[in-house]
Amino acid sequence: MSPSSPFLPAGTVYGTLLNFRAEMQALAPQMTEPPYKAPPKAPVLYVKTANTWSPHGSAIAVPASVPEVEIGASIGMVIGAEGDVEGFVLMNDLSIPHASFFRPPVKFKCVDGFLGVGPALRDAQEVADPAGFRAEVRINGTLKQSIDFSQLVRPAQQLLADVGEFMTLAHGDVLMLGCDAGRPLARAGDRIEISAPGFESLCNTLVQEAAA
Repeated sequence: MSPSSPFLPAGTVYGTLLNFRAEMQALAPQMTEPPYKAPPKAPVLYVKTANTWSPHGSAIAVPASVPEVEIGASIGMVIGAEGDVEGFVLMNDLSIPHASFFRPPVKFKCVDGFLGVGPALRDAQEVADPAGFRAEVRINGTLKQSIDFSQLVRPAQQLLADVGEFMTLAHGDVLMLGCDAGRPLARAGDRIEISAPGFESLCNTLVQEAAA
């Protein structure tokens, strides 16, 4: 896909919470507290609405009231016509930092522009095992996070199957594999680059939201 026509989703984009072992371990004490009193038995999903989608290379506006945003590097599985995976794409699941990861409020996750979308799909036929994915996050050229997708609680195919137990994913939908613990923070003026071997890198620049 040429740089002049960057990839954007054709369906709904779903994020997945608590799918990295480090985050599950860090939040384990909270999972036995009310209201849930036990770890989740099924994947915990949320929607990144269409207003959040930002193509590769675009500027993402940060609200004036928000000093820093959380960078959530992830890889999305793009669903094919038969319910299989037709490709993978880098994503930057931005969020306003907040305390609860069990029911992330829309106002923190679905701010305009808060999902960077990689420029092109990596064909699923090229991927022997998504557990081999490795990604890096750089802010202004400095490495801030390295992500190992062999550390998923539910590997890609298991996540897809488990989600299929309670909902149908349509052709063009995107299901993110999750974001690891230790997500770095960035602010207006920062350039974010997410890279992974075999993928076209995703770059976005954060800018201050224009005054109303």
